[in-house]
Amino acid sequence: MSEHDDTATVLIIGAGFAGLGTAIRLRQAGITDFVILERGSGVGGTWRDNTYPGAACDIPSLMYSFSFVSNPDWSRAYSGSAEILGYIEHMAEEFQLYRNIRFEHEVTGLRFDEQTARWTASVREGAEFTARAVVMAAGPLANASYPDIPGIEQFTGHTMLSARWDHEYDFGGKRVAVIGTGASAVQIIPELVEQAEHVTVFQRTPGWVLPKPDHRNPDWLKTLFRALPGTQKAAREALFWGHELMALGLVWNSPATNLLQTVANAYRRHAVADPWLRRQLTPDYRIGCKRVLLSSDYYPALQAENCKLISWPIYAIAENGIRTAEGIEHEVDCIVFATGFDVCKAGTPFPVTGTGNRELAGAWASGAQAYKSVTVSGYPNLFLTFGPNSGPGHNSVLVYNEAQIDYIVQAIRHLQRSPDRLLDVRANVQDRYNRRIQRRLSRTTWNSGCQSWYLTEDGFNATMYPGTATQYTRQLARFAPEHYRD
Repeated sequence: MSEHDDTATVLIIGAGFAGLGTAIRLRQAGITDFVILERGSGVGGTWRDNTYPGAACDIPSLMYSFSFVSNPDWSRAYSGSAEILGYIEHMAEEFQLYRNIRFEHEVTGLRFDEQTARWTASVREGAEFTARAVVMAAGPLANASYPDIPGIEQFTGHTMLSARWDHEYDFGGKRVAVIGTGASAVQIIPELVEQAEHVTVFQRTPGWVLPKPDHRNPDWLKTLFRALPGTQKAAREALFWGHELMALGLVWNSPATNLLQTVANAYRRHAVADPWLRRQLTPDYRIGCKRVLLSSDYYPALQAENCKLISWPIYAIAENGIRTAEGIEHEVDCIVFATGFDVCKAGTPFPVTGTGNRELAGAWASGAQAYKSVTVSGYPNLFLTFGPNSGPGHNSVLVYNEAQIDYIVQAIRHLQRSPDRLLDVRANVQDRYNRRIQRRLSRTTWNSGCQSWYLTEDGFNATMYPGTATQYTRQLARFAPEHYRD
C-alpha cells in the first residue's frame, strides 16, 4: 500500500484506543493492508480531546491499557489524560502505524456496493476510500455538544464544554458555574475551586461517590515490572478479579450492593460535615444504576468557602447567569458544561448504508442492536468496536475492547481465505442474541428505575452488557462462521 492509496483490505475509522489496537492486532496476524481514517490531527481520540484540568481515568492504569502493549512506567495508579495520550502515541510509534493513518479525514458516510462487495467511505474533504471490510472504531465518547437549555444563546459571558476546554481563559477572579456532577465534573470542580474566585455547582441528580485510591507508583515497582514482566501481569490479573467481584454489587441488586452503599454512605458522612449538604448529596437510587464516581477531592471542594452546591433544577440561562426553578438568578462570568457526551444509543454518527439500501440509523432508531455488539445483520463485513451493549459498569472497557478486536481479527482472517466471501450475521441469530440480552438487562441495576445516559428516552438499554467481563470475553473468544451467511 502506497502513501496515497484509496483502496485497502481493511478500513479502520478512528485512531483512538480501538482503532490503533485493531491495527496492531491485524499486523500481528500478518494483515498489513489497512488504512486508518482519523478526523483529528493526531491519535488518541477522547484522550486527545479531553484536556480539562484534572482529567484522568477512573480505572487503574495497569488495566486501562492493552495486555499486548504493556507499560511498566505508569507514574500513578490512576493516570491522567496526558500520560494516557502518551501511551497511545507510543503505540502508534512502536508499531509504525503513522504511515497507515490519514489525519483530518472525517468520514461522512459508508455505503456497501453489492455488485463489487466493497464498502466505500466518503470523507468530508472530498476523497473516497474503498475496502473489503470496515471497522468502525470511533469511541462512544467522541462527540460532545451543548445541552438543550432555554436561553443558552442569551448568555453574554464565557462558555465551554468540558470536552472542548479553553486553555486561554483565565479563571482568576471569575465567578464560574459548573453544570453537571458526573465523572468529568468531579475532576474539574476541585481544580476550579483552586483557581476561581467562586464556583457554583448545579446538580441535577447526586451520584454515588467512593474515594479514589490513587497514589504515585514508586521507582522500585517500575524497575520490578521492567525486570520481571510477569509481576506486572500478575498485578493486572489481581486488579481484574477485584473489579470482577464489584460486578456482584454494581451490575445486580444483591447483598453486595447493600455493602457498597454502606461504604459510600460512611464515606459521605466522614467527608461532609454539614447535614444539609450531605442530604443534597445523597442519591435516592441504588448504587450502580448510574456510573459510580471515584474521587477523594470532590466532597472537600464542595465545602470550600468559595464553592456552593445548587440542587434546584435549572429553569433557564439568562444574559448574566443561570436561573433556577425557585426564581433565583445566579450571576456568573463563565459557565462550564460538564454534561457528558453524545453517546449514540440510537442512530449512527454518519449514514451507513448496507444491503438493499437499508440504513443503519433507521434500524437503530428505537435503540441500537448488534450481534455480540460487533456485527449487524444486513451490513456484511462491517465490524464495530464499543458497539451496542458492550459497556461495562465495573471493569475496564479495554478488556471488552480487546475481546472485540481479537474477534474482528479472526473474522477478517476468515474472509481472507476466500476472495468472494461475505460475512453477514444471520438475522435470526442476531435477534435471538438481543432478546436474551434484554431479558438479562431487565434484572440489572441499570434498569432499576433511575434515568441515566445508559438508556434511551423510552428506557431501552442499548449501552451496557448485563454480566461480567469474563462472560463477555468468553462469548467473543471464538469466531463462529456458522452464525453468518457467506
